[in-house]
Amino acid sequence: MKLPFALAQRFVAAEKFKETIPKIKAFNEKNIKVTLDLLGENVQEKSMADETVDIYIQLLDDIQHAGLTSSISIKLTMIGLDIDENYCRDNLFRLLNKARDHGSFVRIDMEGSAYTQQTIDIFKEAFKEYGNHVGIVIQAYLHRSGEDIPELADLGADIRLCKGAYKEPDLIAIQKMPAIREAFKEYAKILLEKTPFPRIATHDDELINWTLHYTSENNIPKERFEFQMLYGLREETMEQFARDGHHARVYVPYGTMWFPYFKRRLMERKENVWFVMNTMFKK
Repeated sequence: MKLPFALAQRFVAAEKFKETIPKIKAFNEKNIKVTLDLLGENVQEKSMADETVDIYIQLLDDIQHAGLTSSISIKLTMIGLDIDENYCRDNLFRLLNKARDHGSFVRIDMEGSAYTQQTIDIFKEAFKEYGNHVGIVIQAYLHRSGEDIPELADLGADIRLCKGAYKEPDLIAIQKMPAIREAFKEYAKILLEKTPFPRIATHDDELINWTLHYTSENNIPKERFEFQMLYGLREETMEQFARDGHHARVYVPYGTMWFPYFKRRLMERKENVWFVMNTMFKK
C-alpha cells in the first residue's frame, strides 16, 4: 500500500523538484541557503543507480536554471555503494565533474555505521580530486568519530557535524544524550579551530547556545561557520540566525522514496509523531 504523502509533508518538501522551487526561493529571499536532498537509499541494480546519477546531474542544471541558492546532498548507496565500491566512486566522480563545471557543491551524507569506512574512504579520494566542491557528514554519537574528526579536520575537509540519526548498538555509538552532546562540543571545537568553514547541524538549544557562546568567547566571527537545520523544524530560529548575520542553511528533502527518512524523523522525537497524527485528522 502506498502511504499518502500528506503524512510526510512536515519533513519532506515535495515529491517533485518543480514543487520545491517556490519553497527554496522563499528561504533564499530570507537569506537562508538550501541543500536539496533527493531521497532514496540502498539501490541494488546498476540501471537504477545510473538513472539516479543522471537525475542528480540534471538536478544541478535545474538548480542553476531556476536561479536557486542551493547545493545538493547524496547518499552513496543511491549511486551503487551496495553494488560495488569502485562503481560507486566512478558515479560520484561523474556527478562531481558536473558540480565543478557549475561551481556547485555536493555533500556526501553519512548513512548507518556499516557504511562509515567506505563513505570516508570514497570522500577522501573525491576531496583530493575535487577539493571544495565536495563535503562529508560526521555523526558525533559514533565512538570512531573521535579519530575521524581530527583526521578529516587536518585535511581541511568541509564537514557537517550532526548528532546522528540511525539506531546503533552500544559498541558502535554513544547512547546517552548528555554524552552525545559533550562529544558534539569537543568535535565542534576541533572543526572551528582547524577547518575553514564547519557546518553545525543541530536543533538542540544546548548545542546552539554553546556554539554561540564558544564562538563569541573565542572571537570566531559569524562568517566562519554555518548553522544547519532540517526542513520543517525551527524555521523561525533559522530566520533569526540570518537576520543576526549568521550563515544559515536548511536541508530540503524531496522525492517519492521518502518513507525511510520520514521514519527516522518520527523516531527522533515524540513531538514529531503527535504532529503527524494531528495532521492526519485535520479537515
